[in-house]
Amino acid sequence: MQVAIDGPASAGKSTVAKIIAKKLSFLYIDTGAMYRACTVIARNHGLDYGDESGILKAIDQDGIELKSENGEQKVYSAGKDISFEIRTPEISANVSQVSALPKVREKMTTLQRQMAGKTDVIMDGRDIGTTVLPDAEVKIFLVASARSRAERRLLDLKQRGIKSDQTVDQIEKDIAARDYKDSHRKVSPLKKADDAIEVDTTSMTIDQVVDRILSEIKKSKKIEENSTK
Repeated sequence: MQVAIDGPASAGKSTVAKIIAKKLSFLYIDTGAMYRACTVIARNHGLDYGDESGILKAIDQDGIELKSENGEQKVYSAGKDISFEIRTPEISANVSQVSALPKVREKMTTLQRQMAGKTDVIMDGRDIGTTVLPDAEVKIFLVASARSRAERRLLDLKQRGIKSDQTVDQIEKDIAARDYKDSHRKVSPLKKADDAIEVDTTSMTIDQVVDRILSEIKKSKKIEENSTK
């Protein structure tokens, strides 16, 4: 079974996807972390964030690997754990530019589909339901106000021990700018799939969002079971 969760930055995609994956024993793939890893690789190689050919070569050289360690997804590149680096403000500010590069997206999409393979998978990102897994049985599109997402981002940075001088207002402005970039890029823009279920998480707790998505997964499973009888 394939579950696709899409939506803008800090809408809660990764948080709920991880919980659901654990509850259902599904493979969890954080595609946003993969694009962030591409951005870290570009920075580490001293490349311009728009240097598509240079970034592709650097990705081939360093590689990107997702590992599950003690129930947590870790991101490795060039043999190093970069899970902390990919969440820093610098990477957040530049990941939209890197993820908009057509051949970088093509490379990551191929890798994501290979990871999905034939196992039960839950994948989150910007274009999962529209491009990466267009045939996913369950498609969710999470949204939330820019303000609430900014507050969540600031809290997340503090919990991760990442220092930031940004205020909530500045983060909200950055998030709005990223929303625009993600939804207006030429290749695989952020948009809701026609058959996706929209869930506004602004006033919802994590548990409420998880329960809402689990109910849709259960519904889909019942439909599948009935269709095979």
